[in-house]
Amino acid sequence: MPGTSPSMEPSFDDSSKSGSVTTITGTVESGVESGCLVLEFEGTVYGIYGSYDASVVYAGAEVTLHGVVDSGMMTTCQQGTPFVVSEAEAAG
Repeated sequence: MPGTSPSMEPSFDDSSKSGSVTTITGTVESGVESGCLVLEFEGTVYGIYGSYDASVVYAGAEVTLHGVVDSGMMTTCQQGTPFVVSEAEAAG
């Protein structure tokens, strides 16, 4: 059709995102890459991302994290299933 251009709407595959808030608890560990943090919960290793208080979430801390799994997220840490933190608190 004259005068029309193809749609360039971006499309995203949301099938890899759980979308629902999940809670994980455990001891934060240093990842294999510098500056990366991971937490193992129920046999799954999660890479920790998002905005969180670094005085609560650090290597060696016992924490409870609330957030969403985003297995399609590209990361530089190359370890664990990406977990985007929305809220973090010291466990206990």
